[in-house]
Amino acid sequence: MRRILLFLSFLFFLYAGWTVLDKLDAKTDNQSVFDTITSEFDNVSKSEELANIKTKLNEGIQYITTLLQSLKEKAPENSMIDQNEIEKPELNIPSEQAFSIHNVELGESKQSVETELGASKRTSLNEYGTNWYTYHENYHNFMMIAYDSQDHVVGLYTNQDLISSTKGIKRGTPKQDALNLLGEPMTRIQKGFVYYEFQQDRDYDVFHIDNTYVTLFYDKHENNTVTSVQIVSEALEQKRADFYTDASDQLKVGFEYQLFDLTNASRVNHGLGILTWDEHVKETARKHSVDMAENNYFSHTNLQGQSPFDRMLEDEVLFTIAGENLAYGQFSSVFAHEGLMNSMGHRENILKKEYKFLGVGVAFNTESHPYYTENFYTK
Repeated sequence: MRRILLFLSFLFFLYAGWTVLDKLDAKTDNQSVFDTITSEFDNVSKSEELANIKTKLNEGIQYITTLLQSLKEKAPENSMIDQNEIEKPELNIPSEQAFSIHNVELGESKQSVETELGASKRTSLNEYGTNWYTYHENYHNFMMIAYDSQDHVVGLYTNQDLISSTKGIKRGTPKQDALNLLGEPMTRIQKGFVYYEFQQDRDYDVFHIDNTYVTLFYDKHENNTVTSVQIVSEALEQKRADFYTDASDQLKVGFEYQLFDLTNASRVNHGLGILTWDEHVKETARKHSVDMAENNYFSHTNLQGQSPFDRMLEDEVLFTIAGENLAYGQFSSVFAHEGLMNSMGHRENILKKEYKFLGVGVAFNTESHPYYTENFYTK
């Protein structure tokens, strides 16, 4: 926008000064040159044609100035807190289970958790029919916790250095070392009378340990090491009757905000500023997810031939740089995010330092399979 403003100003002064330049060659003394400049600018300013141009330019400049001011007022700083300002907890070896996150284990009460961590920053529905409660300090020390009806911890997740284990597994442990310590992972999971096979080329492993299901996520761009962990109780996993949870508006919104939070937690891991939620571009993202779900396709280009940038401009989302991530079929926001982080192009969008805003839109097809769209941009 600032470039446009400068360009318009340049055009005006170029037009106004052009006739002056032609007459300066013949002048030899400074006073004559000064008189010529004054005279010519007076003549130019009296021109009816130029007066119209000036009016148009002034109107355009005024509009752009107003627009820039409004954008400046709306655009927050891409906030970042120095890692040194956030106190990292001292992690203890868990006493009741094989794993803990931020020294929290399954079975603890919500009251004891929040005595240590404070109130949650967000509550949103997850695929287990309960809520993820999100705890963090400006996305440092990020974790999500699920509670049962008695307010006891039944689910945990983090993608930061908060993992502790009786086996010595932590963030950064090589995949093969984890397998050596935990043994063979599960290859399938039963839901009702149906077995769901885990894909062989997956970037995660699921282990059934001490009446819990522990999922270790690996990052192939970080030497195939453990970068995240999800822990759910056996009872909570069995509560999820099908591989895909029935679609609902609450689950849609839950997945959207969870993906947003997971993205910011990953950015903090890499020393980047956090993104600001943008409701406007969220609608653009959600409309594309709905379009894909209803018309059974999966592409950045829709059936009308529009790119992500076309769709954003059509919705009057003003940007200087922008990008889009898509995911389909992952049964939860966590699995969707972990998959995106293992895909280089999507990972680059998540970790692009120039981005300032993010909107996430989710939709389900008739079989409750979710479509995820993330739209990133900077004004």
